[in-house]
Amino acid sequence: MEAARDRLVPDVVADGLRVLFCGINPGLMTAATGHHFARPGNRFWPVLQLSGFTPRLLKPSEQQELLSYGLGITNVVARASARADELSAEEYREGGRLLALKVARLRPRWLAVVGVTAYRSAFDDRKAQVGPQERTIGDTRVWVLPNPSGLNAHWTAATMAEEFARLRMAAEA
Repeated sequence: MEAARDRLVPDVVADGLRVLFCGINPGLMTAATGHHFARPGNRFWPVLQLSGFTPRLLKPSEQQELLSYGLGITNVVARASARADELSAEEYREGGRLLALKVARLRPRWLAVVGVTAYRSAFDDRKAQVGPQERTIGDTRVWVLPNPSGLNAHWTAATMAEEFARLRMAAEA
């Protein structure tokens, strides 16, 4: 997996998406496979289905299918690591700057950052909480979602799905 740290994971994006999901950074499994949220135990894909974003459970290898639902995936920081706490404050700030440029170019209806700590670090918003944010990037609204990593024990798949569903309903309105 060491070689995976140097691999860039391609975004799954298109212009004008309903929701652009934004992970913190690729984990080593994601970098090795090229598929977002690839680590077994990551709850992103099950929660997408439970929340009604997708009609069935997608495998990470089926990530391109998200585009047909008006959904996409990117990351705050492109560099792969075993854990998000290996990233520096500067990497988060630069990632936030680059993410804002990407969002301005792609113009999704919503940017959904999965991980409140990542959002706080990338956008220097120490008081941010899970849910819709005041911040916009152009016309794109911003929502912070719980981190679907299995390490985030504060949220169950069911409570995460409720928060993802709140975003889905807002994106459909």
